[in-house]
Amino acid sequence: MSTPFTADAVEAIKRHMNDDHAADSLIIVRGLGGRPGATTALTSDVDAEAIEFTIDGGERVRVPWGETLTERAQVRKAVVMLYREACGRLGLPVRGEH
Repeated sequence: MSTPFTADAVEAIKRHMNDDHAADSLIIVRGLGGRPGATTALTSDVDAEAIEFTIDGGERVRVPWGETLTERAQVRKAVVMLYREACGRLGLPVRGEH
């Protein structure tokens, strides 16, 4: 796993996702991570290729970005794209604040 992000940046991204977007993470895991029955999802890692979640207290699930990220500013857009794609696959409406 390669990463263009500093350890501090990864921690900040994880904290933001877990504090503000835990429900979105679960949607991504259910829709794109192959775990439709997951009940919890915490962001556990971020690198250039994927975002990783720890689900239901232990299993790790990586969801690829779809492109290699080269800078931190790309993460938000990439997460929003994953969220929207997962909503589409699950037949859920996309919330407007994304």
